[in-house]
Amino acid sequence: MKTPLSNAVSNDAASRLGTESVGKLLFKFSLPAVTGMLANALYNIVDRIFVGQEVNHDALAGLTLVMPLMTVVLAFAMLFGIGTANLISIRMGEGRRQDAENALNHCFFLLLGVGLLMTAIGLWQMDAIMSLLGAQENSNVLGYAQSYFQIILYGTVFSLLGFGFSHCTRAQGFPAMTMITMLIGAGLNIILDYFFIIIFKWEVEGAAYATIISQAAAAIWILRFSMGKKAIIKLRFKSFKLSSSVIKYIMAFGSAQFILQMMMSGIQLLYNYSMGIYGPEALQIENGGDIALGGMSIVVSISMLIYMTIFGINQGAQPILGYNYGARLYDRVIKTYIRAVAAGTVICVAGFIAVQLFPGYLVRLFASESNLSVSGESFNKLMDFSVKALRIMLLLLPAAAFQIISTNFFVVTGRPKTSIFLSLLRQCLLLIPCILIFGNIWGLWGVVAAAPVTDTLALLITLVMVFFELKKLKKSSNVLT
Repeated sequence: MKTPLSNAVSNDAASRLGTESVGKLLFKFSLPAVTGMLANALYNIVDRIFVGQEVNHDALAGLTLVMPLMTVVLAFAMLFGIGTANLISIRMGEGRRQDAENALNHCFFLLLGVGLLMTAIGLWQMDAIMSLLGAQENSNVLGYAQSYFQIILYGTVFSLLGFGFSHCTRAQGFPAMTMITMLIGAGLNIILDYFFIIIFKWEVEGAAYATIISQAAAAIWILRFSMGKKAIIKLRFKSFKLSSSVIKYIMAFGSAQFILQMMMSGIQLLYNYSMGIYGPEALQIENGGDIALGGMSIVVSISMLIYMTIFGINQGAQPILGYNYGARLYDRVIKTYIRAVAAGTVICVAGFIAVQLFPGYLVRLFASESNLSVSGESFNKLMDFSVKALRIMLLLLPAAAFQIISTNFFVVTGRPKTSIFLSLLRQCLLLIPCILIFGNIWGLWGVVAAAPVTDTLALLITLVMVFFELKKLKKSSNVLT
């Protein structure tokens, strides 16, 4: 069966999405995507490593305190970036290049507008926002959090444009360009962190300046490409035609990841409050809430390295899935999905083994005994909590790839509501009640144990839904052939 492409796009780089080997395509697209996602994760992880090693654990906890706010920014980048990327992939599969270009134009203005609005609101309501983040009473953490976030706000537009457009570039068949963009940002961030934190001694402010400068460089780079000759779908303001239907499609296709990220923000906020409430009693130390918050920062950072790899495979599979679904090549959709899950599961199993066997080595990347506010006892408490929490919270890590990739799979197959449900299932409908109930019964360790319990329940439900969706696609594939 031949791909129903128009002559206008038959010679484009994107046409290989419907003809080349699925395994080969997945490798080509996933490797740069994984590299890019890991590079993007390094923005936060490298900041935490430098701050944890060179400042103190209160500063490290301060970065954790503002993570819900950072996740909200990422949520909007995914809403418009992934939504536009999905729409571009489908429109190219249908041979509608002009519509794909107009979607990209919409993406730019949506990201720019939201970025400016978020910056203005954040600066205007800084004190009110900081008071809602869940720090322990009389905590030293809050000052570090405000110093960091106040600077980060000025880079919000760059963060949104750089990350949002990376999805659109990948959807056109240029995964390497996305990888280069993120490597530029991450590489520059590491260099600037070294100079600003270690050489200039700017502490958390140095980490913030390093981040926004790096994000600006990455955004300029990818926008320059999007307006250049090599891009298949170009950013051209002259061809922009405001359309409510285009915005509706973009938001529909990106809503699953947006809701997932917003729920993650809410979960992070709930974790912040839980650490402050249960930390002192569980760790039996006055500043136990701050120590637990710092430990959670370490756990999240290590988890992020693994999860970003899976997100990379997921994003690498997205243009292949979207293009072939738009071209009605359902057998290729099924093959891509299965191989993406298999590849992600291998990574998750490897990460699970590392976490269970060598947690102490991983935690020490972020913790330095000489820089703790209270030496000796605080360090031991931080190490003990971080190691145990890391092992417990990632017990269901081997199943993570299936859960993540399946959520996006339903978006590509034209069922965004199902994808939204699966996103809400784990991040809201199950995890929030488990944290609240388990925390009330077992305190800090109940909060920690909520994650694997939730993962187990979500896995069982997702398995059933994916089974019927694959069965439906196989039937459609057999009809077409």
